Amino acid sequence: MPFLDLDTNIPQQDIAEDFTEKLCSAAASILSKPKERVNVTVRGGASLIIGGSPSPCVRLIISSIGVVGTAEQNKEHSSKFFEFLTKELGLTPDRILLRFHPLEPWQIGKNGTVMTYL
Repeated sequence: MPFLDLDTNIPQQDIAEDFTEKLCSAAASILSKPKERVNVTVRGGASLIIGGSPSPCVRLIISSIGVVGTAEQNKEHSSKFFEFLTKELGLTPDRILLRFHPLEPWQIGKNGTVMTYL
């Protein structure tokens, strides 16, 4: 059950209407998870500085069970997320930061319990 939280200082009205859906589909493919399990939040117009510059930028936090726990996994995921974000948002790689968070099943609540018991 991946969670993606994207913050950008690009104004919301300048982000394509279908961007959230595209990010969801891309994440499902990149992380090899069913699209129905991917959760995406996109916040445009954030007050955000990367590398000391307020130029257009993106910070993407990717949290998931079992697929973001090693450097090898995240190196592969990183390459694919950068490819998607540079293409869709027109940013250079130096204006994008990713943060990976491995999760345990007991850390995710769903249907009145936690994923451990589902």
